[in-house]
Amino acid sequence: MATKHSLKSLFHRSSESDHNPLNMSDEQILEQIYSTHVHSHTKFDVDSLFVLVENTLRRSTLIVENVVQGSKLSLEQLEDKIPQANFNSPLCTLKQISSEMSCKPAGEEIAHKTTMTILVKLANYEWDAKAVLTLAAFAMEYGEFWLLAQHQPTDPIAKSVAFLKRVPELTRPAALQKHRQAIIELNNLVKTTLLVIELIFELEKLTTFDTKDVPALLPAIEQIPVDVYWAIITIVAIETQIDYLTTETGNKQDLSHYGQKINIILSKLRKQIMLCRQQIEEAEYHHRLRKFFQTPTEIMEVFKFLVFSKDAPHQLFDGATKTTVEITELKKKNVYLLISTLEITDEEISVLRPVYEYIKSNDQYKIVWIPIVEEWTEKLHKRFEVLKSKMPWYVVQHLGVIAGYKYIKEEWHFKRKPMVVVLNPQGKVQHANAFHLIHVYGMKAFPFTIADQERIDREIHWIGSVVGDSHPHISTWIREQKYILIYGGSDKEWIQQFTKYASSFANDGALKEANIQIELFCVEKEDKNFLRRFWSGIESLFVTKAHNTVDAVTQEVQRMLSYKNETGWAVLCKGSSVVMSGHGSTVLKTVSEFDKWKEAMLKKGFEPTFKEHHERIVRTTHRCVHLEIPNIAGKMPETIKCPECGRTMEIFISYKCCHTDSTSISIH
Repeated sequence: MATKHSLKSLFHRSSESDHNPLNMSDEQILEQIYSTHVHSHTKFDVDSLFVLVENTLRRSTLIVENVVQGSKLSLEQLEDKIPQANFNSPLCTLKQISSEMSCKPAGEEIAHKTTMTILVKLANYEWDAKAVLTLAAFAMEYGEFWLLAQHQPTDPIAKSVAFLKRVPELTRPAALQKHRQAIIELNNLVKTTLLVIELIFELEKLTTFDTKDVPALLPAIEQIPVDVYWAIITIVAIETQIDYLTTETGNKQDLSHYGQKINIILSKLRKQIMLCRQQIEEAEYHHRLRKFFQTPTEIMEVFKFLVFSKDAPHQLFDGATKTTVEITELKKKNVYLLISTLEITDEEISVLRPVYEYIKSNDQYKIVWIPIVEEWTEKLHKRFEVLKSKMPWYVVQHLGVIAGYKYIKEEWHFKRKPMVVVLNPQGKVQHANAFHLIHVYGMKAFPFTIADQERIDREIHWIGSVVGDSHPHISTWIREQKYILIYGGSDKEWIQQFTKYASSFANDGALKEANIQIELFCVEKEDKNFLRRFWSGIESLFVTKAHNTVDAVTQEVQRMLSYKNETGWAVLCKGSSVVMSGHGSTVLKTVSEFDKWKEAMLKKGFEPTFKEHHERIVRTTHRCVHLEIPNIAGKMPETIKCPECGRTMEIFISYKCCHTDSTSISIH
């Protein structure tokens, strides 16, 4: 059975263990030190105090190196920094801190208790100021000690004060020899702690920046109180070790754990500050680049700032002549920036070919491809050379990260898919992404500004832009203003069934008597390239209209896009005008029930009767609408109204992999 004395001893050891910082996590330390902090923002000239501390410790540690290690470094070589002329030293505070640190027994628990007492005394100061004040209190003692050591042989007063301070106990040759390693270890730790506090001080100055621009600041700032704690407790431990070396009473203070901890903090702070400065530089570049695009500036200067890093050669590859040219070729030009990864396809490159052919004789317009590659490899370099050989326009040959990549991604919403940014000779953006406008309308939308898109958007004949130039039969039927029933779907049985009923419907005698001729066109019977171009055209058309006020044309395009993965769908056109579009089930029923609305057609006309009967069927059918939008470049609307009922559609995100080098993201 444990005695009362042993229980008390056990409790005492347990209590000490709870206050041993070497056994405490950062969270536990933070919890304790936060209780000492008062957010009163007491102001004083901490900058000037740190200047004086730095001057003192740099000279003091150099004296130690000369005395103990026999270095021949001259103090005259050091340049002292100048504090503010009106600086008043917080002397009483420094003496109080110095008193707290003096003549304390060795041990981690005692060092922790002393540190907590100092933090309570400095409760009203900012965290960096707490560290600087503690270091200043130590610097007064350390500086005085080694100043006396230097001057005691020649100055009687220095000699007397040195005896009072027990300086000879450590500086006599025998003592130096005995404690040489301990003094060197201590002096090195002083220098490291000075560096740590200098970095904490530097980090605190960076807090004027917004953490949105400099995200690395947030974790670094949150860690400052713990770093300050370790800086102060290290100073306390150093002071205890100096007392031991000069008095040789009590126990020696082990500094190795503090050395390890303070060196880890130093390494971490250096990395954090380097990352913060890098992010600050990026944020400042981002701000200047935004200003470039907001203020009229020569296009060549805008392009140079957007694309090239500081040391990169400002040159372009001319795909037409296969030679290198200077970027002065872009001066006073309208420039189309084709921005893409190396995953750009031949089909996507071909979208720009008609534009190039049209403008190559017009010196006022230039196309430049900006390849986006985050990390170049030999394989990617070979891929780049292949793609470059396929492009007759200018190509950025800088094989590094594009300087404005972050801006392109955040401001122009680049998402790996090709985009075309239209810039005028003053560097102003005329269209943030004209790729889809060019894809759908070609040269009809030239020169591809927002004004051209608005002009095009007012047109209602959109089907011809998607399929008109893709198939000779459809081009002819559109010119002849014939009715065209275009259909397709993922279900082969539905396609066969629809083909059967639609053929019977198109050949019905009643339609022939009414002089109505309907041509059938199944997109699924064409080659895969045609099918891909068809849906790619619909998607591009959707993007050009995504931010418009919802009108009948926009609804038709959205409705068509919602059919992409359905079992069946059909769209009825007259020439290039869309009469109606519908899901496979409702349109199939409409054409198969022609006998039911045949007489009404003869009285009211073909188009209104077809639409009326179809709408009647739709009202008795319930179907959820799914709208898949590829993760294309450009900003997508936050909400989309359902093309069927007008309600705001729910948003789901899906991911698709076809086991190729690119991954798709769709929003439903």
